[in-house]
This record gives sequence, structure tokens and C-alpha cells, in this order.
Amino acid sequence: MEAKVERLFNKVGTFFKGTDKLPWCDSDIVAGCENDVAEAEKGSSDEIRRECIMKLSWALVHSSRPENVQRGIAMLEASLVGNNSPLQIRENMYLLAVGYYRSGDYSRSRQLVGRCLEIAPDWGQALNLKSAIEERITKDGVIGVGIAVTAVGLVAGGIAAALSRKK
Repeated sequence: MEAKVERLFNKVGTFFKGTDKLPWCDSDIVAGCENDVAEAEKGSSDEIRRECIMKLSWALVHSSRPENVQRGIAMLEASLVGNNSPLQIRENMYLLAVGYYRSGDYSRSRQLVGRCLEIAPDWGQALNLKSAIEERITKDGVIGVGIAVTAVGLVAGGIAAALSRKK
């Protein structure tokens, strides 16, 4: 019996905390990437500079700090302007989708990952992100319905209590 109760609590806990498989970056990795970009600005080729900026963007959108995620989104949106390489556009859109997912904008994230999958329908990372987004949207919907039902129950209980006092 104890094992069944423990499994139930584990399932409920997993439901509320989520289980996406996206990696996280700590501030040391972000700082290292920022140093690489600063060094690349001192005279490296455009290709090396772009590569360092891409690594920094990746680290920022995978950061656990919301302000870093927002910086990464801004960098990636700016890098899409004037970019003609389909591979770079796909990579930037995927990272933007990760950033929007991490910032809680699931509809924008789903839209971007959908565009990635139009370019590369069998891209595993994008498929995994799409699955995580759909799971998160479903969980948020279930939680929202639960909150609404609870609120209605409290209001109905309050009305019932008020009516019973009057009688």
C-alpha cells in the first residue's frame, strides 16, 4: 500500500514540476561565452565571431536566470534580420523557441518550433521541444481548470452558507 501511495505522490509531483529534457546553463558558462565573444571582437574572423555569438545565445536561452533568457531572445531576434542561411535561420528559430519556452510564452515557442519542423520535419531536438511545449500547455490548462473549479466551489459554498444562515 505504501508503495502505491508513494508512486501516486511521485506522479503528482512530476505533473506539477514538469520533466522537460532541455539542458540548463549556469552563470559560469554564460560568463565564459561572454569572454569568448569579447575576445572574438578583438580581430577574429566574422565566422569565429558569429560562432561565439551563437554559443553565447545558446547559453543565455538555456540559463536559469530569466534576465539571461531575455538577453538571449533579443540577440537571436536581432541575428535573424538579414540572415540568408537556411541552417542558421533554423538554428536561431529553434533557440528562440527554447527562449520563449523558458520565459513561459508557450504559444510563441510552439509557433517557432513549428517553423523549424517545416524546414526539417525529422529534427529530433525540435520534436522533443514540441513535445515539451504541448505537455506544458496541457498541464497549464489542467491547472487552470482546477483553479476555476475550486473558485466556483468556494463561491457556491459561500452562497450556500449565507442562505443557510438566513433560514
